[in-house]
Amino acid sequence: MASMQQRDALRELEKVVETRMRGDDAEQISGLLQDAKLSDIIRLIERSPVKRAAVLFRLLPPERAGVVFDALDPRHQAEMVNALGSDSVGAFFEGMGAEDRVMLLDELPGPVAERLLRDLSEKDKENTDAVLGYEKGTVGRVMSPEIPEIYLEMTAREVREMLREQEEDLETLYTLPVIDRDRQLLGIVKMRRLFLADADTPVADMLEESPSAEATADAEETARWFLPLALLALPVVDSGNRLVGIFTFDEAQGIVESEDTEDSARQGGSEALKQPYLSTPLTKLVRSRIVWLLVLAVSAILTVQVLDVFEEKMEQAVVLSLFIPLLTGTGGNTGNQAATTVARALALGDVKKSDIVRVMWREVRVGLMLGAVLGGLGFALASLVYGMDLGAVIGLTLLSICTMSATVGGAMPIIAKTVGADPAVFSNPFISTFCDATGLIIYFMIATSILGL
Repeated sequence: MASMQQRDALRELEKVVETRMRGDDAEQISGLLQDAKLSDIIRLIERSPVKRAAVLFRLLPPERAGVVFDALDPRHQAEMVNALGSDSVGAFFEGMGAEDRVMLLDELPGPVAERLLRDLSEKDKENTDAVLGYEKGTVGRVMSPEIPEIYLEMTAREVREMLREQEEDLETLYTLPVIDRDRQLLGIVKMRRLFLADADTPVADMLEESPSAEATADAEETARWFLPLALLALPVVDSGNRLVGIFTFDEAQGIVESEDTEDSARQGGSEALKQPYLSTPLTKLVRSRIVWLLVLAVSAILTVQVLDVFEEKMEQAVVLSLFIPLLTGTGGNTGNQAATTVARALALGDVKKSDIVRVMWREVRVGLMLGAVLGGLGFALASLVYGMDLGAVIGLTLLSICTMSATVGGAMPIIAKTVGADPAVFSNPFISTFCDATGLIIYFMIATSILGL
């Protein structure tokens, strides 16, 4: 009920703003935005074309504008910077966390990024440079370097006073790493325990062990093992176990959601938009799809060539052409199922690159079982209508295609991971095309053997 009311409120806000926009009534729009819920304003700007969103953003009170800008995803923030000009968002840029600044900088043209960096304070620039120093896709690139320096010999009173002074500059107060004078990570102190402790209690008495992440580790892999631990934050260290930052639950969750969205899009033959659909320019929608369509169109030529090679066989037994959609569809679907399952297992860490032989052996058996069921059904139905010989062709082809497709589909994501490619890229679109061509070759070879073509 609450979500329906929220949707109705958002629709009503959109209608009123649309009407006021047509009437060029900036004062009334500003009043509406002042009174509306922040969540509705964020959704309104996300759903608006960038030029209209920029107008709405300019009409927001400064304190609301900062919150709204921080809530947008980096790609959308970059669009807003380009529309508004870097001078208009300089204050919001300075108020962002170092890791959020870096994500925005990655989306901006070089000159604009340099201008925004130049206007930062010395401390903010130092923190931003620390994150920029790590490669994209690593934990260091998404960590927050803004962490308090808590030493083992400090007392609860000293830590609490220090946190009060630094509260506005820190990413999180719930998980507090403890270091020695060489910045070696010793463990963590939880805020609850610190809050309840007597003033003179030393940090050493509150110290707890904690897992940590290396700054150069893969961010997605780290996020996936970190999230199930139900921790609010994770200390980040360099190769010498020196504390360099903190990796929060929110950042990990955002990474996993982004990667899952990207994988889902690529399995469907397109690129993830990385910003709300309604605010994405048409040219970007086209670019996100056209490359994949061209790749698939070119790869589909292989299937056409296979049909051309066996054209004489089909002329001798025209009935063979009737079963081509069934066989190619079954092969593609079987391969896609295997690829999706294994790609997901890779992402979750259930399967490693070294498991490729085990995975292929499992998929061979799965494919055989699936093929036996589908092949038996295909044999029975085709035999009733077209005779035993053709029934045998269809049954054996389904058995062979399911086995081959499941094996190839299970292996391809692991091969992709091994060569450094995205497993999702090797999934549905390419597997479908490969299985179509290979399945047709198997089909006509079996038909030639049994039917004597």
